[in-house]
Amino acid sequence: MTPSRFSSLDLTSLRARCGRDPEQAIDVIDDVLARINHYADPALFTCLLSRREIMPQIGVVESRRRRGEPVPLYGVPFVVKDNIDVAGVATTAGCSAYAYTPARSATVVQRLQDAGAIVIGKTNLDQFATGLVGTRSPFGVPRNTFHPDYIPGGSSSGSGAAVAAGLVSFALGTDTAGSGRVPAAFNNIVGLKPTKGRLSTSGVVPACRSLDCVSIFSLTCADAAEILRIAEGADAADPFSRDDFGRVRPIDRTRFGFGVPSRALLEFFGDSEMEKLYYAASDRLRELGGERIEIDFAPFVAVAQLLYEGPWVAERYQVVRELLNTRPEAMLEVTRKVIGRGASMSAVATFEGFYELQRLRALSAATWAKVDLLLLPTTGTIYTKAQVAADPVQLNTNLGYYTNFVNLLDLCGVAVPAGFRASGLPGGVTLMAPAGADEDVLAIAGRLQRQMNLPLGATGHPLPTSSAPDPSPKGWVELAVMGAHLSGLPLNHQLTSRGGRLVRSARTSASYQFFALPGTVPPKPGMVRCADGQGGHIEVEIWTLSPEAFGDFVAEIPSPLGIGTIALEDGSKVKSFLCEAVAVNGAREITSFGGWRAFLKAGS
Repeated sequence: MTPSRFSSLDLTSLRARCGRDPEQAIDVIDDVLARINHYADPALFTCLLSRREIMPQIGVVESRRRRGEPVPLYGVPFVVKDNIDVAGVATTAGCSAYAYTPARSATVVQRLQDAGAIVIGKTNLDQFATGLVGTRSPFGVPRNTFHPDYIPGGSSSGSGAAVAAGLVSFALGTDTAGSGRVPAAFNNIVGLKPTKGRLSTSGVVPACRSLDCVSIFSLTCADAAEILRIAEGADAADPFSRDDFGRVRPIDRTRFGFGVPSRALLEFFGDSEMEKLYYAASDRLRELGGERIEIDFAPFVAVAQLLYEGPWVAERYQVVRELLNTRPEAMLEVTRKVIGRGASMSAVATFEGFYELQRLRALSAATWAKVDLLLLPTTGTIYTKAQVAADPVQLNTNLGYYTNFVNLLDLCGVAVPAGFRASGLPGGVTLMAPAGADEDVLAIAGRLQRQMNLPLGATGHPLPTSSAPDPSPKGWVELAVMGAHLSGLPLNHQLTSRGGRLVRSARTSASYQFFALPGTVPPKPGMVRCADGQGGHIEVEIWTLSPEAFGDFVAEIPSPLGIGTIALEDGSKVKSFLCEAVAVNGAREITSFGGWRAFLKAGS
């Protein structure tokens, strides 16, 4: 695959190129608009903002930065599926007759904008987010980024294609039955379906309100993890949102059991090449420390069938019943046919569906006593647009074989690229685990993505070697270290022995001075805050510890060191070692070295 003439927009590459310069941020937007113009897919967007409409967003972000507010996504371009509100931009949900213009953005969009991200436009979708094919839209069919004859995957078709084509850094979709994962598989990108309720759905047109999730499309698992951390959190405006997932069993990211269905229940719909890709991914996961364990997949298949054959289709009907009853011609025939079945669902049938789901939940629960996560094909195959047109309902059902059960069973999942067929079409696999295990699943999926080492989307760009390592488990404390606790140095064992995990490398803001403390054994530095412009950037490692381990660690820290809060170069804040100012009187200042390792290497 030949790399795109445009540079990669993954977060690592974008930040290395642009930093936090407002002129560079404007250049990025001009570059993005040029990319979109060059890509020239008229079915990709339902609304593309003009340069004039985008520029005020950069002004707001720059004002926040100047006030000292954290803007970790400074100038990062993203797009939003057109069933998610963006203030002042029409929300159509793929149906012009339904359209309205919201006064405020959806909570998840606003949180990302507050962090500095820039909305470029609204993307096409299967009408009312009903479908996994990406062809059910009156606005046209977005191109599959690898072959124009094939479907892009839905319902978040435009969002997936925009990321894969390298037009933006990330995109928001929704995922009720697989819509945040299928487009990822068909376009060689990452699709994160977080735990239900982790991202607010306030300002999202419902499909099945009790099951809906906002999803994230990105080029890397590391990027998806960062977007999740910024956008997540309970929201008073969304009664289905939550930040408490009960007791979440941690997953050992280097030694774990992963479940695979028996061959009898694995379904590839005649696609032998996808079957080979799946087993190859399974072998790669074993190389990363996983133990492959065969599971009873039958309860999961039965739950998947409930989604469209049970009472949950009535939830879809509830959203659009007025339009369906008064202006049925405004909806596509296939959408009308699928949703219309909900009108005849009785209360008795609804309770029967709930009881059956509870029975199947109990059966599927036995799986989690054996394994930490599941490894499944994201889809068993891919279809051409012509094939879907000839049999739209059944082929859509086939694509949901491995996706429809996930929200009904309250699981999280990450779809990652798994390689290419001989035809050049990509295939993908999904890692799944119970609610709240998002960080562990993202971490293992990230290791798998690095192991596979495939190009990013359809851009041809390689996976960045410096992309952020494993994300922290929810509730753990991030701690910046810059001296003897760095990896490989004498006191690092105080972190590793407590289960600490290295998250990433970073630099402080330029508001710190660095000193070599005299008489310390082993030798240690001290960092103190100073006035802006009088210090420098200091290299640090960000480690993460459980709350209990963090407290135990802090209790052992000797004077004159202590723990405070520092600002990093990207504007975010973390806990860190700081030194009492009195202790650096007469100490050698080593700020100019930029870090403890550089100082030690110089032999000073």
